[in-house]
Amino acid sequence: MDAVAEVRAFNRFYTEVIGVLGPGMHDSPYSLTEARVLYELGQAPGPLETGEIRRPLGIDAGYLSRVLTRLETDGMVTRERAGHDARRQVVSLTGAGRATYTDLDRKSAAQVAALIDGADLSRLLASMTAIREILGGAPRSDTVVIRAPRPGDLGWVVQRHAAIYVREQGWGAEFEALVARICADFLDHRDDPGQAGWIAEVDGRPAGCVLCVRGNDEGTAQLRLLLVEPWARGRGVGARLVEECLRFAADAGYTRIRLWTRDVLTSARRIYQAAGFEVTGTEQADGFVDEIWERDISGFTDRN
Repeated sequence: MDAVAEVRAFNRFYTEVIGVLGPGMHDSPYSLTEARVLYELGQAPGPLETGEIRRPLGIDAGYLSRVLTRLETDGMVTRERAGHDARRQVVSLTGAGRATYTDLDRKSAAQVAALIDGADLSRLLASMTAIREILGGAPRSDTVVIRAPRPGDLGWVVQRHAAIYVREQGWGAEFEALVARICADFLDHRDDPGQAGWIAEVDGRPAGCVLCVRGNDEGTAQLRLLLVEPWARGRGVGARLVEECLRFAADAGYTRIRLWTRDVLTSARRIYQAAGFEVTGTEQADGFVDEIWERDISGFTDRN
């Protein structure tokens, strides 16, 4: 896939969808840049210095000056020297300018409402957020919500394990089948008070998961299927999920907890080590080492 060509194709599609290539925004005489200047002024609690308009728009001072001259000629804005520094200009909307801004804002909202009517909003908004985060245009959220699985979540667990690990480790159908069996067994025993699962969300998007199930003996729990989405790593999601698992296991009466992982999963191993787990067994596999990690949880508290 030619990534540059794909991005350019998306840009052409989106600019056509929102109609920014026409002679004026929303049947107005103003271009996209001129409408954006009106928007910045309309959203501000008071007059703005020219630098405060220019920076978010990414345009140079000369271009902004020409835009402001046009808007001033049309009676949309006024310019005057800043009281604290005569070298600076402050810009304000006139009454006509505010009315034009209000009309453009209303038409823009109506256009978007019509565009998304009937769309899969959760998928659309999540995709938009992902694009903004990846390209650096959205503030990163570190608010993590941990909740119990809902119908359909375990299907997501299987799909994301398969998709992420085939890309990152090359593990294929055999690994996907293993994850599916673990999830199926979890669902078959969904009423067992000795097991539980959690989904982590960031901004309403599934960001990770973990299960706690019964181990091979009565006093031992097993942590399974810890996963954190690549875009959510570095936000403490994995640590929060492991902590939730440890707390549940202790409250359920287990005295010890174990997990199975592989030495190539370095990020997960750091989380387990920080949570007090230690390697208690290893077995050489094809290209990696299988590891058993364990820790005592009798008397566990959140600070252990």
